[in-house]
Amino acid sequence: MQRLLIVSNRLPVSVERRKTKLHFQPSVGGLAIGLGSFYKSYNSLWVGWPGIALNKKDSQEREPLEAKLLSEFNCYPVFLSHNDVENYYHGFCNRTLWPLFHYFTQYVVYDEALYETYKRVNRTFCEAVTEVAKEEDIIWIHDYHLMLLPKLIREKMPDATIGFFLHIPFPSFEAFRLLPWRKEILEGVLGADLIGFHTYDYARHFLSNVRNLLGYEHTLGQISGEDRVIRVDVFPMGIDYEGYANATERREVQKNVNKMRKKLGDTRVILSIDRLDYTKGIPQRLEAFDAFLGKNPQYKEGVTLILVAVPSRTQVEHYRLLKKQVDELIGKINGEHGTIGWIPIWYLYRFLRFPTLNALYSIADIAFVTPLRDGMNLIAKEYLASKTDGRGVLILSEMAGASKELGEALIVNPNNKEELVEALEEALVMPEDEQIEANRMMQKRLQRYNVRRWAEDFVDRLLYTKRLQREMGARMLTSKMRQKLVSDYRKSKRRLLLLDYDGTLIPFFVRPEVARPSETLIKLLEQLCDDPQNEVVLISGRDRGTLERWFGNIDLRLVAEHGAWIREEEWELIEPLANDWKEEIRPILELYMDRTPGSFIEEKEFSLVWHYRRAESELASVRARELKEELFHLTANLNLGVLEGSKVLEIKNIGINKGRAALRWISKEQWDFILAIGDDLTDEDVFAVMPESAYSIKVGLSPSKARFNIVSQYEVRDLLRELVETKDREVKDS
Repeated sequence: MQRLLIVSNRLPVSVERRKTKLHFQPSVGGLAIGLGSFYKSYNSLWVGWPGIALNKKDSQEREPLEAKLLSEFNCYPVFLSHNDVENYYHGFCNRTLWPLFHYFTQYVVYDEALYETYKRVNRTFCEAVTEVAKEEDIIWIHDYHLMLLPKLIREKMPDATIGFFLHIPFPSFEAFRLLPWRKEILEGVLGADLIGFHTYDYARHFLSNVRNLLGYEHTLGQISGEDRVIRVDVFPMGIDYEGYANATERREVQKNVNKMRKKLGDTRVILSIDRLDYTKGIPQRLEAFDAFLGKNPQYKEGVTLILVAVPSRTQVEHYRLLKKQVDELIGKINGEHGTIGWIPIWYLYRFLRFPTLNALYSIADIAFVTPLRDGMNLIAKEYLASKTDGRGVLILSEMAGASKELGEALIVNPNNKEELVEALEEALVMPEDEQIEANRMMQKRLQRYNVRRWAEDFVDRLLYTKRLQREMGARMLTSKMRQKLVSDYRKSKRRLLLLDYDGTLIPFFVRPEVARPSETLIKLLEQLCDDPQNEVVLISGRDRGTLERWFGNIDLRLVAEHGAWIREEEWELIEPLANDWKEEIRPILELYMDRTPGSFIEEKEFSLVWHYRRAESELASVRARELKEELFHLTANLNLGVLEGSKVLEIKNIGINKGRAALRWISKEQWDFILAIGDDLTDEDVFAVMPESAYSIKVGLSPSKARFNIVSQYEVRDLLRELVETKDREVKDS
């Protein structure tokens, strides 16, 4: 079994200094609790911060602490200084990323110094991981604290198997674009092979940001990066279902249940458990409970809200202000509605041990879980797992990731006070058989997809992605195959080179007219054409006027408009073509251009092209599908086809394609070396007509009819440069 390296900000065990001794106790965080049971049963090592700040001068404490964590807990510590903890964890993580990713943009701090510390700490984690990681290990990185880490490890270990999972929401483009270091964060995460999210919405937002900010397209969550395929997928985190369900029968839990019932009597219990965080919607929940008591006086002395608030990030100002607000609200509600012998709200400001927590789940008639924004929220799942008799009602915010799985709960908008009040009213009168029916359905789901299944699902998908990469790697033009290509080129006497232009010899530009060939590229093409043994053909979708201006002075063979025009000596049409259809099609394209800001129309002699590279990507994708469908019906009887290229739709005569033009040269004579290079769908027609002995190369990592893939345009030019240099060496040798 491969070893699993779990990497997170905190270890599942926390170290505290009490007087002169170090004490070890389980960590509080949801990740530590959720994965704690899984990692112990797996061949794994957990890498993270142990919760105690130690400087380099504390080396006498470091070594024995590291040894104890390794031997007793299977944990490898990353040591951070007080300054690191302050500026990295309390700083960039929780003053910048946390509020931004939860859409609290008014709380976000943009501070270069905090980001520099974040980078440095991520590098520290990288050093720790690479110290213990072996080549065959699976490295699974968790959460927003370590978003630069995947790329850092990739730079040190290019072939590593790396997964990344984000446990909080990923914001939409409109929110994420506010971050000054947005590209660096995305590039950091894209160092992973598999990137996981709790919900489809978060994955969709991530992919949208990658496309808008880095320009990488995806197909069904698969991104073709610069050097490998990267997978983005959804894995809703589960819990240790059996652990919570079985705990209700434990003696300690039953003892707590009896004690609580004795104090509460017949009072109905509404339970609210959260970290004290502004994303959890605690003030809104309290205000709704206040409104509920005001509207329903019959429930006074008959219902109690038990509010558990776990202390969190007390050094951050917004959290201190939140505690003050919550304290005041509870005092106001208890003072206004309370009676002698009955307190409406029991307020517990502390962390609860598992037996107490499980007892609260058991006695609660209602779980009131209404965060304003939450990545998943495991409290809702833990509550359901603990309700072994099936009774109880879950009120759940639609802003929590768990709401996508737990649709049988009472789903509410946490900002709608009236809706929260109505949900409380409905929950209190819901018949037991309805409660049991809804809960049993959710429980079966949670039982099937528990935390172990979640983790195994992620790891299996990660290994599948690595297999996919290896298959793609087998198609890459390796150095060995490149040497063979150059050798075959050197030995051959008659060579045919079929080259695309945009996306192959030069990168794509937002405006096509900017993509002029540089002097270096012109010189390279001249050198290829000067060799009398070479026939070099540039097969492009560009119009003939542009190709003539840019390449007319070179002894190149030119193909324009995807094969409509061909120039050997003079320009000629491949066959008689009509263009009177343009008058019927142009108004349709103009309508879509007007409806899609940033798009524009290019008119060639025998085709019309709708470009949408400059348009907002999601809108453009929708419009492109709509336009393609409309054109499909419109051109059915006009002998026209709709050609889909890179961010373009081109309408042209059926039968005109690059492959047909390529065949003109392939059949011209007996070539002993043929090389074809292209980058998009239009070049697949060329690859399809290549003889078996030919070298065909697709630029980019997407599947293709070409024999090989190459990463970028820069590698294409480097390859062509090597062919030229090969000829130069032959001349010198002779």
